[in-house]
Amino acid sequence: MMLVSDNLQITHPDIDRAVRTLDPAPIQDLVRRCVAAGADAIDINSGPLVREPEKKMAFLVAAVRSVTDLPVFLDTTNPKAMESGLRAAKGRTVINGFSLEPAKLEYILPLAGKYDVDIIGYLLYPNSHVPGDESERLGVAVTLFEAFQKAGGNPERLIIDPIVAPVMWENGNRQNMAILSVIRTLPDLLGFPVRTVAGLSNLTTGPGPRDRKRRLEAAYLPMLAEAGLTMALMNVLHTETVQTARACEALIGDRIFTWAGW
Repeated sequence: MMLVSDNLQITHPDIDRAVRTLDPAPIQDLVRRCVAAGADAIDINSGPLVREPEKKMAFLVAAVRSVTDLPVFLDTTNPKAMESGLRAAKGRTVINGFSLEPAKLEYILPLAGKYDVDIIGYLLYPNSHVPGDESERLGVAVTLFEAFQKAGGNPERLIIDPIVAPVMWENGNRQNMAILSVIRTLPDLLGFPVRTVAGLSNLTTGPGPRDRKRRLEAAYLPMLAEAGLTMALMNVLHTETVQTARACEALIGDRIFTWAGW
């Protein structure tokens, strides 16, 4: 299970300031800490980047690439910023991502084929609403895959995000248990070994005690791992959660277990 750091977000004041002033140091420092903490990839969440989107996304990618060659996930709703990031990126790159929203089908999805990169597809309705249960999610998955194929996409390039629901939602727990079944069902439903990603931090969105939030994330992660999740998008500076992820790998992997190897 790949651990994708979601720590690099423009909503953080230090990162926002670094992007506005084009100062790479805070970004480089954060990325170094994420790599040291065990990140397997870095998600660059730039937000919409209304002003100078191309220049700022290229700057973000360059700052990250200056300190690591780990895969990067480009996380923006701005097509100009996305394409700028794809041009600037070297090494493995993932578009994060598209959905059935018309603008994303028109402007984001084609970039995956143009630059021959992986792309994440969100199981959301065209109005960006979250499906209410397992059957709805699977229905959206079929429609999403059809749209992906219509655009000429290679199934090996698709990663599906079933959308983890905040536990504070009225039906949050029920939705998140359904996600486990969705992850297990997708390969049979779509007819190929579907890769999946889940935003673990979504689980505890909203107010709540920090220690209990981390405990919930650490508890849900093994469930996702057992269901066959391929990638976890998470705060890799939460040491206990990272340790839990690595323990999951040791228990469900195909290799013979040894204490020295874990």
